[in-house]
This record gives sequence, C-alpha cells and structure tokens, in this order.
Amino acid sequence: MSSLADTYLATATAMLQRACAQNAPVLKKLGAVIGESVAAGGVLHTFGSGHSEIISREIIGRAGGLVCVSGIFDPTGGFIENMVGYGTKLAERYDRAHGLLPGETIIVISNSGKNSSPIEVALYAEHKGLNVVGLTCVEMSMAAATVHPDRKKLHEIADYVLDNGGVPGDAITTVADGVMAGPTSTFIGATLLNLLSLEVIAWLKAGGHPLPILRSQNMPNAIEYNRELGKQYKGRLSRQLA
Repeated sequence: MSSLADTYLATATAMLQRACAQNAPVLKKLGAVIGESVAAGGVLHTFGSGHSEIISREIIGRAGGLVCVSGIFDPTGGFIENMVGYGTKLAERYDRAHGLLPGETIIVISNSGKNSSPIEVALYAEHKGLNVVGLTCVEMSMAAATVHPDRKKLHEIADYVLDNGGVPGDAITTVADGVMAGPTSTFIGATLLNLLSLEVIAWLKAGGHPLPILRSQNMPNAIEYNRELGKQYKGRLSRQLA
C-alpha cells in the first residue's frame, strides 16, 4: 500500500479500537433495552440521512443479523435534509406504514448531529415513546452550528449516545496542504451497529429467548427459513424478505 493508505489504516484502526472500548458500556446497556423489546416481538428502527443512510442499512435484512430491523429511508438521499419539517414527514409516513411503537428503539445516525431531518426523526420517535439512540461524532457536533430551529443537536436529545470518535470533517489523512481524505464514520459506525446487534443477541441467548437471526439466502433452505422468521413482523419491516 502507499504511505497514505498505510497512514490511514494505522490511524483508523486505532480510532476503531478506541470507539469500541469507549462505547462498550452503552452498547451493553442497549443490549438489554433492545433485547427486552425484541423478546416481546418489537422492532428495532434505524434512520440515517445522506451518507449516513449507508450505515443505517448495514443491519437491515442482514445475513447474520436480527430479522426485526427496519429503516426509515429518505428518497432524496439527504438532498433536502435541512428543509424544516421534512424529517417529521418522513417519520410520520413511516409510522403509518410500519409503526413506531412505545418501548421500541430507533437508532438515528448523523455524523455531524446538526442537520434537521435526523433531529426531527429523533424528536418524533421520542414523542411516540421510543428509546432514541444517536450515533454521531460528538466532537464534530460540538464544533458545528445546528440548523434545527430549536438549536438542538442529536447528541443532546438522544436517550443514548454512540460516539464514533471521529474528527470534524470526518477525513483523517492529510494528502496535500489543507486537503484531507480517508473518512472513518462509515466503517466505525457500521462496526458499532454490528457490536450492538451482538449485544442484543447475547442478552436474548442468556435469557433463553429465541434468536431471530437471518441466514444468508445463498445458503441451502435459507430463504424459507428467513421467511418463516419474518412472519411475525408482517407489515412492520421496510425491507421485504426474499
């Protein structure tokens, strides 16, 4: 690899280790919170605007992941994420279609934590009685001015905060004077969500509850197995099982 790639890999790997260690207590606590909901037939919801939607999709319909994960998706890809009221409309439409129920949990992902749509989705879910998890970069959020009319930021309103440990601007590798490359929010965020899924699974296993884990549809009889798992969530999942 080039020296730029080597530098990025070394720094990013160290950041990942720190983020996993620092978030471990919250992940453990959320394992029980979400586990209780899942054991009772509940759904885990996600939302990420713009590039953060990639992270939100990581645990939806995922081989080796929980079947009961559903996502709120923005058809504009975040293009109008700062139009006041748009995030609320997204949440309302999703709620009508799939249900945001009290006691369930939603993970709202925004690296900056300052844009209107993710904040509005979080506030809507909070009003509906859900546990709100904010996956964000606290350092960047502290440095950036919010665009929300009430001057709120995601980490300030979330019930639980997962900090990806990133830097303002996301990129960590200097490639030229004043030019940075190599972002970290996606791969650290996706890792934190997979760790969270494992904490939920560990809680379910310890309590003797069924483990609603999807199999890769490329494995024998997996499609039928996954469909059977999904029967109890009919109408509640944003992604149709194969």
